[in-house]
Amino acid sequence: MAILITGGAGYIGTHAMVEFLNAGREVICVDNFSNSKPCALERVKQITGKDFKSYEVDLLDYDALEKVFVENKIESCIHFAGLKAVGESCEKPLLYYHNNLTGTFNLCALLQKYGAKKIVFSSSATVYGKPASVPITEDFPLSTTNPYGETKLMIERILKDLHAADNEWSVSILRYFNPIGAHKSGLIGEDPKGIPNNLLPYVAQVATGKRPYLSIFGDDYNTHDGTGVRDYIHVVDLAKAHLKAIERAEKVSGVEYFNVGTGVGYSVLDIVKAYEAATGAKVPYKIVARRPGDIDECYANPDKAYRVLGWRAENNIEDMCRDSYRWQSNNPDGYGE
Repeated sequence: MAILITGGAGYIGTHAMVEFLNAGREVICVDNFSNSKPCALERVKQITGKDFKSYEVDLLDYDALEKVFVENKIESCIHFAGLKAVGESCEKPLLYYHNNLTGTFNLCALLQKYGAKKIVFSSSATVYGKPASVPITEDFPLSTTNPYGETKLMIERILKDLHAADNEWSVSILRYFNPIGAHKSGLIGEDPKGIPNNLLPYVAQVATGKRPYLSIFGDDYNTHDGTGVRDYIHVVDLAKAHLKAIERAEKVSGVEYFNVGTGVGYSVLDIVKAYEAATGAKVPYKIVARRPGDIDECYANPDKAYRVLGWRAENNIEDMCRDSYRWQSNNPDGYGE
C-alpha cells in the first residue's frame, strides 16, 4: 500500500520523499512540473538508493489522476501540490483559486472513491493573517491577506467538512512557517524560477555572487533591530513532520492542526549575520522601503506538534544557513534546464 505525494518533485516534496523512502515507505509521486524539474526525482533516488513510481499528472486532469489510483493501491496522501507565490496570487486570483481548489476537489474525490481517506495537507502560517500577538498557537483566529493564503484556508475548511460528513476521514493539517535550508548531501534544495520570492534563496544567490546585494524591506519595525522577525524551519525537519503526521493519521480519524516551526523568531539581519558566520561568505545588503502588508513579527508555538506527534525541529539557524549555502554553491543554476 502506497502513499501518494502530490507535488513530490518540489522543494518540500523532494525532501519529504527522501524521509519517507528512508523510513521504508512506498511512495508514488505526482507532479505537473510547472514549478519543478524531473531531475529532482533522480536526485531523490540517488540520495536514498531506492526507486519509486512517478507520474507527470496535473491535479486538474481528473482522468489522468484516476489512472494513478487504478494502477496502484493507494492508502493515504501527502498533499503539497499547488501554486504558492503570494504576489502572483494577488495579480492572478482566478488562476490560484481554480488551480489550488479544483485540484484539491479532484484529489479528495478520488481519495474517497478508492478508500484512501487519510491526508496530510500542506497549509501555511498565512492562515493566521496578522496575529494580534506571538507566539502563535493553533487556536488563534484565522484570516488571510492574499488569495494564496485564502486558498489554504478554504482547503482547510473543505477537509474539515469532509470529515464532518464522513468520520472515516483522517486529516492532519500542517501550518508551515518559513522553510529554508536544503538536504545535507547538497543534491536537492530550493530552485526558484527567476528572482526568488523568499529570503533565503535570495541570500544564497547574493552569497555565491549570483546577485549583487540583498534588499531589506524596512528597518523601522517594532523588533530588536528594526527588521521583520519570522520563524524559519529547516526543510528536512519539516519533511520529518509529515512522516510523523501520516503515522498518526494511520491510527486515528479526525481533523488535527499543527504549527510546524521552531518557536524562535529571527530578524532579516539575524539571518544575514548567521549566514555570514556559518559560511564565511559576505552578504551585502541595502535597506529599502517596506512592502505593503508585511508585519513586525510572526513565529510559532510548536508545542502541540511535540505533544501529539512527538515531533520537534532539530536543526538550528546555522545548520539551515550552511545547508542552503552548500546547495547553492554546488548548484548555482539549481537543477538547470
